Amino acid sequence: MRALARIAAPRNGRLVRITALAVATPSSSISVLHIPIASESVRWASSNSRWKQRQGSDYYAREAKVRGLKSRAAFKLLEMDSKYRLFKRGQTVIDLGFAPGSWSQVAVERTKPNGRVVGIDILPAQPPKGVSTIQGNFLSPSVQQLVKDYLIEFAQRKSPLVPEVEPSEEGESFITERPSYIDTERAESVASGHEEHLENNGRLVDVVLSDMSAPWMPTTRYSSNTLSNPYFRMMNTSGMSFRDHAGSMDLCLAALQFASDTLKAGGHFVCKFYQGAEDKDLELKLKKMFAKVHREKPDSSRSESREAYFVALRRKGDATLQP
Repeated sequence: MRALARIAAPRNGRLVRITALAVATPSSSISVLHIPIASESVRWASSNSRWKQRQGSDYYAREAKVRGLKSRAAFKLLEMDSKYRLFKRGQTVIDLGFAPGSWSQVAVERTKPNGRVVGIDILPAQPPKGVSTIQGNFLSPSVQQLVKDYLIEFAQRKSPLVPEVEPSEEGESFITERPSYIDTERAESVASGHEEHLENNGRLVDVVLSDMSAPWMPTTRYSSNTLSNPYFRMMNTSGMSFRDHAGSMDLCLAALQFASDTLKAGGHFVCKFYQGAEDKDLELKLKKMFAKVHREKPDSSRSESREAYFVALRRKGDATLQP
């Protein structure tokens, strides 16, 4: 005796019905169900689920959450700073591709109380406390000029006078503006900064950081340009090693050109790249501009990733980037 039976089986979180063949043997009245086990009934994990599982089991991701850091990438910069002493108090730091802001958090902490950190990114992101940010495409000359103008304006900015109330001879009070001791010190600092700007020919930056990656263009929701769903998506690497490598080289060269225009003599430069055939040429250019150049693969960088970092120390005074 044969009969068809329909049973329910889970598929991607929903119940689907699978047709099974019930066969009753002549010697027994018990029906045996032969259920075909198909791959369609197996629930495969989505890429988002795999990412969450990896993040949950990752030590640096958990530690970043405990410390209030924006992402695990902060530990990469912390390792490099611990080894090469990139930051000092009162420095001016430019963070290219700052979103979500973990490198800027490290820079603010290491340069306080008088340091200045400016982040630039095409993605709209909430800036960390103490960081000035500019949203725009860094590859655009107008955005680069905006950053340079901001640095010059900040160096030349004058401190406002503090109004004081003094009584007159007739018993009436009137307000006079006299600089306080702190304002006087600030004014002297601004004046020295202006002189420094003239001497350094616009080179006002102590450290240039670049953790940039090329963004992916979206395939849906073109009209949405909000904070939670920006038009440009951050790149998680394409899976094609040459494409990732070539894109990172272009971004590194753009960051190096910016550093050539704005970095002080003795300043430092750090950039992320994906390893490949062209990184040797970039290393040679760095060695012409800086006293020491190191390749770094921090312990916090995942072993399966091809990312690495150039750490270029102490810019030579007269050296500039040659095409």
